[in-house]
Amino acid sequence: MQIYNTATRSLETFIPAIAGKVGLYTCGPTVYSYAHIGNLRTYVFEDVLRRMLAREGYAVRHVMNVTDVGHLQSDADSGDDKMMVAALREQRSPWEIAQFYEAAFFRHAEMLGIMRPHVVARATEHIPEMIAFVEKLMALGFAYESGGNVYFDVSKFPRYADFARLDMKGARATDRAAFDDLKRSQVDFALWFSQSKFPNQIMQWDSPWGRGFPGWHIECSAMAMKYLGEKLDIHCGGVDHIPVHHTNEIAQSESLLPDGETWVNYWMHAAFLTLDQEKMAKSRGDSLTLDRLVEKGVHPLAYRYFLLTFHYRTTLRFSFEALEEAGKAYGNMLEKMQRLQGPDQGGFPQSRIGAEWAEAFWQAMGNDLNTPRALSIAWSVLGDERLADPEKRNLLHGFDQVLGLNLLDAVGKALSAEERDLVDQRQAARLRKDWVESDRLRDVLLHQHGIKVNDTSSGASWVRILPAS
Repeated sequence: MQIYNTATRSLETFIPAIAGKVGLYTCGPTVYSYAHIGNLRTYVFEDVLRRMLAREGYAVRHVMNVTDVGHLQSDADSGDDKMMVAALREQRSPWEIAQFYEAAFFRHAEMLGIMRPHVVARATEHIPEMIAFVEKLMALGFAYESGGNVYFDVSKFPRYADFARLDMKGARATDRAAFDDLKRSQVDFALWFSQSKFPNQIMQWDSPWGRGFPGWHIECSAMAMKYLGEKLDIHCGGVDHIPVHHTNEIAQSESLLPDGETWVNYWMHAAFLTLDQEKMAKSRGDSLTLDRLVEKGVHPLAYRYFLLTFHYRTTLRFSFEALEEAGKAYGNMLEKMQRLQGPDQGGFPQSRIGAEWAEAFWQAMGNDLNTPRALSIAWSVLGDERLADPEKRNLLHGFDQVLGLNLLDAVGKALSAEERDLVDQRQAARLRKDWVESDRLRDVLLHQHGIKVNDTSSGASWVRILPAS
């Protein structure tokens, strides 16, 4: 299996540190608002990666953090804690904010078919580990206390600029509003904030340096090492994490390792999703959420399909027109699955043609998760008249173990009592020529239940083309 390693800027054959096992750490949400659809792109990519690793036979341990304190409005050390900003905005406690938006995040993840991590590590539940991490850095001379805050001394880590290939002369130029006179150098970054910098912070804990709260970057390092050990196989995130967050994680983590040792063997990053040629950012308030897509009649798994039509390292320019086309394609794929005839797929022998298609699919997925190519092969299988229907179903079932599109969910599923009632109501509306009500019920069946109704001269028939949302 080949994956693109951000650290080396090259495709590499994946080899875990321990045979048969993979430690996977993914940067999770900062739960001060809803995740927007650009954020969700990264989590879908990470889900496909995890599924593919499992398919390759690895025992994957997936750890994801939830940032519920310490992430300032900039990824560096300027602005206020996003949790506090949200608390003031919504007139709720930061703890209530965190609980509400974390629940929303996992609801959206489930709607998108994203598997829940084995470990969900909340920052506020790991303060002792973070304090201990900072104490080790200070004991080794990599960090210093100033005015109650603790900072990482970037000058003590010569490799600091290597990962993101930073120009340190111009790196993170600091404007007057962000200037911190407690730092020895403005490129140093905070490990612990005290009341001297944020006197109104509600979320704070006792520490050797006074009451305060952790910096964002130390959170990931401390929690990753707690659950996955001193070294990680794969660490994922978005490309926006590269120049600051992941660069800082590397500096503080590798400072605790023997000189020259690597903390993470493979770094993987998803590219931006852009809206009107600008990166979508929930901090600007311009975010488009999954709930808004659903309100517009988009099935969550149609959005997942849309994402898979682009390689995860390709910048994706979002448009509703492109999403609509992807939704139609996904619906057509499920409709074709529904119409496949013959016995259940279990135990169906694979033909030579089927074996060739399977090999092509897994080669595509093994080539840095080439989902656009993999989807193309799935369509080719559905259209290949040389294959019997049960074998097509069997192949697509195997493909879907990594695509996560619930391709078999609709097959053979009878109408529920509610769905049968809607179909009957629509038929009654047509008989009394109430076309407005008939069309409304048709849309309800399609968008809320994934059922496409076809009207013919002999009456109406239905086919389930999407899993119920």
